[in-house]
Amino acid sequence: MKTHSTNYQSTFIEVAEDCPANSGQEPPQKGDKKSVANQQYELLKSNPYKFTSDDLFFTVFAARNEIGPSELKSEREKFFSKGQPCFRASPLTKRYGWGVHSDENGKVALYGLETEEYQNFVDNESIKKVKAMKMRR
Repeated sequence: MKTHSTNYQSTFIEVAEDCPANSGQEPPQKGDKKSVANQQYELLKSNPYKFTSDDLFFTVFAARNEIGPSELKSEREKFFSKGQPCFRASPLTKRYGWGVHSDENGKVALYGLETEEYQNFVDNESIKKVKAMKMRR
């Protein structure tokens, strides 16, 4: 079975050109259940460079779908047998003003658009940069 990946190495995903936020914002929670963006945000803010994007996306998927420990391996294989959207398509980079840095091991961390670190990544010519997808075509 073919495996697809959302991981990048040594890459910075900049916020979308049409992002309405001018700083990194916590995604608002609607009702009792946290959104995918809320869950991604909370995991990344409290665990910078702990997860690859594949690990993060599957962790959120597994939690939302109440996948038990005995099913994790087979469900992960099934999840990545189809292409999954990467951080370029995430509300964090498209709507909420967060850049995502992937280090040389593919581990990710968030940086708010307003931060010095964000600008340092943008200015660093030795790191690959890609823009998040626009919110509107």
